[in-house]
Amino acid sequence: MTEELTKNNKQYFFQALGPALAALFWFVFELDPANHNVSLMAGVAAWMCVWWFSEAVNLAITALVPVLVLPALGMADAKIVAQQYSDSIIFLFIGGFMLAFAIEKWQFHKRIALKILSVLGKNPSTILMGVMLATYLISNWISNTATTMMLFSAVFALIQETQLHISRNKHKFAAALLLGLAFSATIGGMATPVGTPPNMYFFKAFKQAFPDDGQLNFIKWSAIGYPISFIFLVLTFFTLNTYFIRHKVELKIEPQFFHNNYKQLGPMSYEEKWVFTLFISCILLWFTRADIDFGSFQYKGWNHLFKQPKFIDDSFVAMLAAILLFLIPSKKNRGESLLIWEDAKKLRYDIILMFGSGFALAFGFEVSGLSNWLAESLKVLKDVSPILIILGICIVVTVISEFASNIASIQLIIPILVALHKDLNLAPLLLMMPATFAASLGFMLPVATAANTIVFGTKQIDIKDMFKVGIILDAMGIIIITVLCYVYLH
Repeated sequence: MTEELTKNNKQYFFQALGPALAALFWFVFELDPANHNVSLMAGVAAWMCVWWFSEAVNLAITALVPVLVLPALGMADAKIVAQQYSDSIIFLFIGGFMLAFAIEKWQFHKRIALKILSVLGKNPSTILMGVMLATYLISNWISNTATTMMLFSAVFALIQETQLHISRNKHKFAAALLLGLAFSATIGGMATPVGTPPNMYFFKAFKQAFPDDGQLNFIKWSAIGYPISFIFLVLTFFTLNTYFIRHKVELKIEPQFFHNNYKQLGPMSYEEKWVFTLFISCILLWFTRADIDFGSFQYKGWNHLFKQPKFIDDSFVAMLAAILLFLIPSKKNRGESLLIWEDAKKLRYDIILMFGSGFALAFGFEVSGLSNWLAESLKVLKDVSPILIILGICIVVTVISEFASNIASIQLIIPILVALHKDLNLAPLLLMMPATFAASLGFMLPVATAANTIVFGTKQIDIKDMFKVGIILDAMGIIIITVLCYVYLH
């Protein structure tokens, strides 16, 4: 009884602390005397952080704070704030999860998991390594969110298959694999110009701002992108392995256990073959959708088959697959399709709200001027060493990326760096490439990236663990990007 009372009191304390901290920014601290909205938005962000970290209320309730507070503070119309909760990436999430439901329903995820485990299932560390490496390599070419959605079912099946044979700390093993999936998808996106939207935006913005500069191409980016991302991947593996697995998780099985289980599955069923076909089709369509500039030649994406290519994004592919799942008939369940609406009811609407809150926060940062205030702080770096300038840029962009989407972060910072590079007397690439890499950092919060949100929605990860590991990874990422960009570009 006393324990429960203490827990309730702690919960009430943090419920009150969130808005109280916001009130300090609103009525006491003034970050920008010329624009009070900066302090108002900082207060909203602080409020949401307290509630997220303390879990004083359900995370989905925290996600609704912008809908209530931004209009009340006069920063944005309620209709516009509400629109942030229906971004196209949310439909990528919905379509991706429909495919995941079908994979799970017809046991295809079990086949994938047992195949992976038959090769890598020697111990928890090698399983984590296999998940992270596979995710990293796929995410080099497909968006982080699409990669996470694509591999989510298989990784969850890996957890289910192995947890039966883990003697202790099953929860830690699940958290390690899920965070390994999300973080590797984010890190893999750094390697190539097409791996994540900020990279593609940077290419476009750089060529518009510096049309006569022929330095930037696919090869130039990859020559630094792969070393940065691969070193970061290795350090992330060791961090997750040390924090969650090493000396904590034990897997007790016979060497041939998973191989024998895979054999027992027998040949693929009609439904599995259809799910597999749609799964592979999604990968190919995501990979080939947009143009890829290889320097010596340019690949034209299939989105040019449509009247307005820019209207077609990854969510189009996911929704196409989802609709087909409801149309293709099942042989096993006569009169039904591969998916029926009862299957789709498992969709996590609390995670959809968390997705939306990330976009609403990013929108709030932009309209309030808080993002500009953070970015303008870079001007104090004018007379310092180039490596410290790069470090400062990476820190500011990383902080913004924890609250705003990575594409919003880079859209904000690039125009400022274009204007600043002459004042700082530095090559534009030396400023803009580190900023673009740093926009992909964001490992502390569930809403920092869509990949984080997806895995956090499994309820297998404690937010305190994500924060502790995330702050270490953010710091390591900032250092790796700063040092390698300075050496390579200076």
